[in-house]
Amino acid sequence: MRILHVISSGGMYGAEAVILNLSRTLNEGPHRSMLAVFLNSSNPNLQLYESATREGIESHLIQCGGPIDRAAVAGIRDLVSNTGADVVHAHGYKADIYAYVALRGSGTPLVSTCHTWYDNDLMVRLYGAVDRYVLRNYAHVVAVSDDVKQRLLKAGVHEGKICLIRNGIDLRPFDNAIPASRNDAGNQGVVVVGLVGRLAPEKGVDVFLAAAARVLSQSKVAKFVVAGDGPERAELGTLIDKLRIRAGVTMLGRCDDMPSFYGSLDVMVSSSRNEGLPIAILEGMACRLPLIATAVGAIPTVIQNGRTGVLIPAENAELLAAAIVDLLQDHEKRKRFGAAARRLVEEEFSAARMTADYLRVYEDAVAEVGKSRRVGVSSAQREKTK
Repeated sequence: MRILHVISSGGMYGAEAVILNLSRTLNEGPHRSMLAVFLNSSNPNLQLYESATREGIESHLIQCGGPIDRAAVAGIRDLVSNTGADVVHAHGYKADIYAYVALRGSGTPLVSTCHTWYDNDLMVRLYGAVDRYVLRNYAHVVAVSDDVKQRLLKAGVHEGKICLIRNGIDLRPFDNAIPASRNDAGNQGVVVVGLVGRLAPEKGVDVFLAAAARVLSQSKVAKFVVAGDGPERAELGTLIDKLRIRAGVTMLGRCDDMPSFYGSLDVMVSSSRNEGLPIAILEGMACRLPLIATAVGAIPTVIQNGRTGVLIPAENAELLAAAIVDLLQDHEKRKRFGAAARRLVEEEFSAARMTADYLRVYEDAVAEVGKSRRVGVSSAQREKTK
């Protein structure tokens, strides 16, 4: 089976990691996974395209000059024809809408994964509403959490089209990762607390920084680091200065070697206000990191409070700081949580399991489209004989 993934990517985040994990596993078997990445004139980002190309995954760029670009629609249609794709798998509202417009009536099965929606402003809410309307016409829609599934149902997507598939990761890159800068002279005795995510309101990085300020006021060994980029970077930099924690916090920006980054941490935090199932959390668990995370979205399905990590309410910097201090002071607890986290990921969140789930969705989508075609042909033949 040949699967073409379509995405408008803003960097290496959760959806991008899902695509790479799926593609690696599919391409190791009898299937072929390919990528089509929008080259947006207003905000070009080739990180996913470049990463996939380096790994030998067939990748293509779709030139897109604006929110409505007929050439991009034609480009998707031509790419499907040229690659012989059996299924088109869209990720994100832009890919969903463009793929639907390009391929409706073509007989190509359409599958989408809804990682989550962030309704931060009027324009994003509008795109999300259009996306959910378009998804009613897809063969199958994958939700990564029950919360996303409920939003799809509320938007009118038929329950029979919705499949709940938990994210999974390829564990191999995280085995024996070499820590970045862990043994520098300036880092001796330091306990490092990290966050990975897009610098956007839904990730709650401001809450993480507020908690960091509380911890740094009472700890001389803690250091905080954030990996990721996004629209709030300047604002968060201002907040760091306002909190007077510049000496204890590092904003790394884009990080290309995530296994080494995780290997440099002692504790990982997810302070999100809104989530599906973050790939970053699974990657941290694969690196045997103890996790402190807000109990939002599907996070409580992986962070088992008191076993693989600590769950806290969202928007509570005081409780987050207290949880961080507790783990900083208890090496054995960190070690115990990290070992249990790794076991859970191995057992339930592997890329192999995720890929097998997606293959069933692809096969069902192809079968359903084939059945519709046969029904359509039979109906047309009956009309001719009347």
